[in-house]
Amino acid sequence: MLSLTGSAYKNCDGFTRRNFLQVGAPLLGLGLSDILRSESEAKNGDTPVNRKSLIVFWTHGGMSQQDTYDMKPDSPPEYRGMYQPIQTTQSGVIVSERFPMQAKVMDLLAQVRSVHHENGIHAPSAHWMQTGFFGPTLARIAAQRPSFGSVVSRAMGPWQRQMPAYVTVPKSEAFGYQGSVYLGKSHNPFEVGGNPNAKDFKVPNLSLPGGLTVKNVQSRRFLLGKFDTLRRDIDTTEVMDGLDTFKARAMEMIAGERVRKAFDISQEDPKLRDRYGRHQYGQSALLARRLVEAGTRCVTINTGYWDHHDEIEKGLEEHLPPLDRAIWALVDDLKQRGMLDDVVIYCSGEFGRTPLMNGHAGRDHWSNCFTVMLAGGGIQGGRVVGASEKHGGGVKERLATPLDVIATIYHALGIPLDTHYEDSTGRPVSIVDAGRPILELM
Repeated sequence: MLSLTGSAYKNCDGFTRRNFLQVGAPLLGLGLSDILRSESEAKNGDTPVNRKSLIVFWTHGGMSQQDTYDMKPDSPPEYRGMYQPIQTTQSGVIVSERFPMQAKVMDLLAQVRSVHHENGIHAPSAHWMQTGFFGPTLARIAAQRPSFGSVVSRAMGPWQRQMPAYVTVPKSEAFGYQGSVYLGKSHNPFEVGGNPNAKDFKVPNLSLPGGLTVKNVQSRRFLLGKFDTLRRDIDTTEVMDGLDTFKARAMEMIAGERVRKAFDISQEDPKLRDRYGRHQYGQSALLARRLVEAGTRCVTINTGYWDHHDEIEKGLEEHLPPLDRAIWALVDDLKQRGMLDDVVIYCSGEFGRTPLMNGHAGRDHWSNCFTVMLAGGGIQGGRVVGASEKHGGGVKERLATPLDVIATIYHALGIPLDTHYEDSTGRPVSIVDAGRPILELM
């Protein structure tokens, strides 16, 4: 079994985690024909293919709403911060001067400025915003519910057979809350494992083990003999659940041209790559567009660390310009390709930042009221739903919960909101519980 270890880091809550990606050899022949048959049957007939998909910009650590989408230009300096507001293409809607590109397409973007939950710690809040449910604490950090990406994978699957349904770029976030939990390992995200902006970018998880070639992989008899011993080892481990489906599809992905081509970002016109920006944000967004165009259903771009307790301007100068260009280019590219109505774009973190600047020229954690951005997929551009109080401390109107936001995404994708899945105890659990879509956006 191959183990690819991710890097460890410590955030301001003192939480340290090392990610592990274990790649086992697939059990080809143990259900692959059934998998492919069921997928083929699902796509036969005259029913149009549903190409609805989701691209997420996850701002791990918490992006400051005061310095981006929900500016307070009339507030005292210690609240309004260092940036000036600028006008957008949508009358009456202003954004930060560091979002000049998004300002050009604000008629295609929507904001919810009244998102609220009741936790200010990274791990529980990351779980809340990515699953819709409160669950973990620092004493019990394990994920309790599946991520919305895994729910999308389970409910919809890829719209092209060989493609992975759910992908994270460059890898999944450190807390482990972008996974499938009780939905089955086959609905965990496929981690790209590399920076799409790197000159020698390639996807490690699409590389064959030493000694194997694509020709070998395509020989079922060869593979069954090659991995017979490993199968016996795997049978004694907990990864057996879901392994047949996931690993069989994984090996098919490795052997298939569709997946390799989708991940080969070098095929794009250099001018378009420049338009997205030659940085990790831009090239990740371009890769996400390639993936959903090829059949992937959900791509989450993990954009880096936004936990700016100190010198927030320095931190935001690193993040805001590339994020701005990546979102603008993605929206514009999808529109030009006629794909924008099929692709939901979502930008959020686990919470926002305090309205009041602290003594270190930074902003601290703030979940009482913050902003998320949505676009595409039937979301009405130019809309601003909800409002924060005068200085941004709380919700002034139209409170929205994490479940409301996620229910909005499911609704836009066409996932029935009465969907239930059995948890580890066999109990049927709602994917949205009391959450309701924000219909003002539709």
